[in-house]
Order: sequence, then structure tokens, then C-alpha cells
Amino acid sequence: MNSSTSNVAPIEKALFTMHTHVVGGRHDGTGRSEDGHLDVKLAMPGSGKPGTNPEALFGVGWSACFLGALGAVMGQRKMRMPPETAIDAEVTLGNIADGNYQIAVKMRIDIPGLEMALKRELVEAAHQVCPYSRATRGNIDIQFEIA
Repeated sequence: MNSSTSNVAPIEKALFTMHTHVVGGRHDGTGRSEDGHLDVKLAMPGSGKPGTNPEALFGVGWSACFLGALGAVMGQRKMRMPPETAIDAEVTLGNIADGNYQIAVKMRIDIPGLEMALKRELVEAAHQVCPYSRATRGNIDIQFEIA
């Protein structure tokens, strides 16, 4: 099934494409990337079984992407991102009023050595350019805590 959302701007120049393969989903599944760098067991949270879950992978993926966007924004301003810059993400899976599932994300972003006003400005700018932020904008509750 091929489908496209007409109100989404198409990619004009592909920079990178990664293929992944998942079997079984969050119920005792496995997932791997084509390059072999990611190869994980999947399990339901709280099941006691070995493995991670989609929410953990989403938190790591979005945080890594956001740090890249933050570095790009800082680079445009002739600033270097401190190597200790870190994000602690909290990804919550829950039900909404209609009974469907939804996720919410809280990110605690620590950019050492900068004034709080500048940190907030940089985080907002990164949120505008980060591909994960753009993909989820208006679809999930995202909260930032800036340290």
C-alpha cells in the first residue's frame, strides 16, 4: 500500500535512508536495522522479559535527533554545543478519551554554561528544525524542561 499525505512537503533531496525490519512488535518481537548497528529484542514494559519497547526507542531517537538540531542551530550562530549537553526524555504511553492509545513526551534538556534565556531560545529554534519535532508537531503533547 502506497499512500501520501498531500499537505506534507515532499523531500526534494534525500540525505539518508535507513531500512529496518521488525517481527512480532512489542510482544516478544525483534527489530534490526539494515546496517546491523541496531539489533534489539522487544518486550512489553513490565513483562519482566528481556527487551526494550517502542517508547524507549522513540525517546532515544527523538533525543538524538533533537541534539543534532540543537547543534546545527548553535553552529549557525557560531556557537559550539558543549559536549556535556544532554537530554533525558520521558515517553508516556496512555489512553485518551476515545479509548485509543497516545504518547506524550517530556524532555529535560541540559545545556551547561549558558544563560537561561539563551537556552530557551536555542531549544525553541531546535524544536522548529528537528525532523522528529516537525513530524510530531500538533499530534502529541511535548513539554520541555530546560536545565
